[in-house]
Amino acid sequence: MGITIKEIAKLAKVSHTTVSRALNDSPFINQETKDRILEIAKRLNYVPNFNAKSLVLQKSHNIGLFFSTISKGTSSSFFHETVIGVNNVIKNKYNLSVQGIDDYNNYLSLDSSRFDGIIIMSQMDSDNAFIYKVVEKSIPLVILNRESNIDSVVNILAAEKEGTHSAVRYLVENGHKDIAILEGKEGFISTVNRKDGYLQALIENKIEIRQDYMVGGNYDIESGYQGMKKLLSLPDVPTAVFCSNDNMAVGAVKAVHESERKVPEDISIIGFDNSEFCKYVTPALTTVKKPIREMSTEGAGRLMDMLEGHEVKGERIYISTELIVRESVACIK
Repeated sequence: MGITIKEIAKLAKVSHTTVSRALNDSPFINQETKDRILEIAKRLNYVPNFNAKSLVLQKSHNIGLFFSTISKGTSSSFFHETVIGVNNVIKNKYNLSVQGIDDYNNYLSLDSSRFDGIIIMSQMDSDNAFIYKVVEKSIPLVILNRESNIDSVVNILAAEKEGTHSAVRYLVENGHKDIAILEGKEGFISTVNRKDGYLQALIENKIEIRQDYMVGGNYDIESGYQGMKKLLSLPDVPTAVFCSNDNMAVGAVKAVHESERKVPEDISIIGFDNSEFCKYVTPALTTVKKPIREMSTEGAGRLMDMLEGHEVKGERIYISTELIVRESVACIK
């Protein structure tokens, strides 16, 4: 059994109500008493009993972090960065429950008695039914990664189309005209945005759009490997490939090496996301940094503002991407 509020109250020679107020940073007790109680709690390694606290405050002390899917198309680095960004904000104020919307079989348990607030890392339009249910239940909500059509909801997004556009433009600036794309998972908003950025860059630079240079993928290493093998089998092999995420880029590099070609001497490769491993693969991968942690931190901060009673208006907030130049692109001018 851990230390209780009543035991702290006995040591501090105050009521357990005063201890509770001190631990919740109430303005209704003086600072000297508050500091003395907090020092005792810290010395005794006091851990809040969220269940008891929830009964008193009628709060669950749970934040739900929902991904469209955890197992099908969500890379480990994407998942990891999102959780870190949210957790850095909520810290020990709330419990974090991480789930996939595609694993949520019904909405019966989706209510304010279970979640004080919800953050959705939304990757697909099919998340809309879940989003509407959260809004219907009046649970404070922030959506990351894509726009919703609900004006009252905060949306935090990355400028993915612009990021892809800058990556393809960088290839063009290095003399490439035969530029292919390995696309992401079908149905994901990011897949559409990244392909749009690719096409826009080709059009602006008057480069031919070739259907055989657009190969479907699944955001995993294997689909990058298989997609690159298709490109390598073409009569006109591209000189550069934009891969819709870094995992696919790793698979693509392996396929190039197996064909006895070299990256970047024979084929240049760019990824997307700036996963931690990009600087450690050979060659180090040029990629577009998607600010996943920054998006998640901003979204969690907005949700905390709501939970603390501050007025938060619905809006769309775009966070810039950044091209990270390393060693996987060659200049062929």
